[in-house]
Amino acid sequence: MKRQHTVHKPFKKLSWAFLSVIVFGCGPLQNNYPAKEFRGVWVATVANIDWPKNGMDDLKKQKEDFLQLLNFYDELNFNALIVQIRTAGDAFYASDMAPWSRFLTGKEGSPKDNFEDPLQWMVDQTHQRGMQFHAWFNPYRATFDLDTTILAKTHDFYRHPDWMVKYGKKYYYNPGIPAVGKHLTKVVEEVVMDYAIDGVHFDDYFYPYKVAGETFKDSLAFAQYGLPGQSLEDWRRSNIDSLVKNVHHTIKAHKSWVQFGISPFGVWKNKATDPQGSDTKAGQTTYEDLYADPLLWMEKGWLDYIVPQAYWSMEYPAASHKKITQWWAGKSINTNLFMGNGAYKVRNNSDRAWSKRKELTKQLTLARSIPQVQGNVFFSAKSLPQHRDIVKKIRRHFYKVPVTTPPAPNGPYRNIEEPGVVSKNNSNGAMEICLSHYDSVPRYVSIYQLKGKKRQWTKLIKKVYLPSNGSRSCFNIKETKRKIAAKITDAYGNESKLKPIEKPH
Repeated sequence: MKRQHTVHKPFKKLSWAFLSVIVFGCGPLQNNYPAKEFRGVWVATVANIDWPKNGMDDLKKQKEDFLQLLNFYDELNFNALIVQIRTAGDAFYASDMAPWSRFLTGKEGSPKDNFEDPLQWMVDQTHQRGMQFHAWFNPYRATFDLDTTILAKTHDFYRHPDWMVKYGKKYYYNPGIPAVGKHLTKVVEEVVMDYAIDGVHFDDYFYPYKVAGETFKDSLAFAQYGLPGQSLEDWRRSNIDSLVKNVHHTIKAHKSWVQFGISPFGVWKNKATDPQGSDTKAGQTTYEDLYADPLLWMEKGWLDYIVPQAYWSMEYPAASHKKITQWWAGKSINTNLFMGNGAYKVRNNSDRAWSKRKELTKQLTLARSIPQVQGNVFFSAKSLPQHRDIVKKIRRHFYKVPVTTPPAPNGPYRNIEEPGVVSKNNSNGAMEICLSHYDSVPRYVSIYQLKGKKRQWTKLIKKVYLPSNGSRSCFNIKETKRKIAAKITDAYGNESKLKPIEKPH
């Protein structure tokens, strides 16, 4: 669950026209839309925040509710879902390492009737709409509260009680025990190997947010595993560093195209404690309180993208969204930078700025104005549908047209062949197109509509997922008098040339 809070190589925003340069010549910027932009949303499952609305709901309702969210964001031209599949030592998929989540099934450890593989279903439904699916893990939270009677006997609380630390009103995995890091890496590895996900995602929970008057009891682990002369704080950070490094290496060893992203708390350090910190006055910070060092992770190349949670309004005195965004833009290297936006605060916060319709759109305008920022992610999925007037402004001024996601910053260069056109037919106002293209990694087919008398502009009208080792895909688009073309984009972001598609007669 995202905490409801009380950097990479420079990227020049491109015009729509660049897509047609290869084949059709040059053209001006079309409506100021970037050609590539990450448009994501977090789907929180812990405590049934976004989905499912209730673990006891029947299968039909759970599927309908997921598709309602998915279709809403698809129609709003989002291109990525970040779905929480591990909330607190549990799983939204069948696993020998974690019990079924009660937030999905109503009872922890029990599968959902007739829902054999919910994660596969969610991935398939997301891909059918040409969107990316990022699997969101909360690695260290072991329980959501102190009621351990509701836990399945296969939960790590019972299988590995020595891994647990009671702190505040929850139990946590002890990051200082090496076996914990190995176990959590295997949890991620299982999903990467078994599912066609596009990304692995961690949120801001590393060591827990500090609770006044309580001590995180890891002194025995520190005495056993700490290095000579190493401080407790540096040892804790090294434990988190090791997990991030090992998860990154494990992902890339199996499927190098699967991206790894983290959404840290928005404030690394305050300037008051470190001149390199942001001009903020956050009560807790990522580096000093959560023992996480995302600047190091970017420097080492362990991340493909980072999404700082800047859930404050533009001019909030203690932590201005504007200042935080600018700070991260100046610090991000080797990594795609997307900003996290607190849509859940709209008309629901003591900061009066969130009562204004323009707060979120101001934040999107800021992101578009900074070259290093390549997209935004909204928390949480149920929030935007509650504010149709703001959604209308976002669609009209920012997300009017679909775009593809930015490529991973460190992926290999590969030569991508053009797709082959197998067949095309008109029927009932739709055109069915069948393309052939083989590759050992996943990729997307993008269908563009050529606009303008001089065919200078292209408009993305359809995006189709092709799994690895697949060779044929058929899909429908609306009949159009305009010319269309297709290209292939592999999971690393490499692209083929645009291939014109002649219409059937």
